[in-house]
Amino acid sequence: MPSSYKRADRVGTLIQHEISSILRDIRDLNAGLLVTVMGVKLTDDLLSCRVFYSVFGSEDDKEKAEQLLKDNTKQIRHQLALRLNLRRTPSIEFVYDNTNETASKVYDILKKIENEKND
Repeated sequence: MPSSYKRADRVGTLIQHEISSILRDIRDLNAGLLVTVMGVKLTDDLLSCRVFYSVFGSEDDKEKAEQLLKDNTKQIRHQLALRLNLRRTPSIEFVYDNTNETASKVYDILKKIENEKND
């Protein structure tokens, strides 16, 4: 029975899991930075992917995490190639995901409107 979703989605989920594991092993990221892989968008040809990540901390922590991910992209891709059995390992682009921050701001605005309405 064939699966109802694309291979790129299944491989993307696998890549997300493996990159999360690889990031836990990177020594510099374990120095107090909390980086979370939020999702992976993989092209249908499986040759390139965008890894969406979030950082818990200050703006300085976000900039430090961005630089560390940029500096370690080749190492992460190599580790991914060793862990996955793919013909070609996709190129990786890290993209900061600010969805949680935006959701928090919207929630605060709605809460403020509700408080003003009740007063």
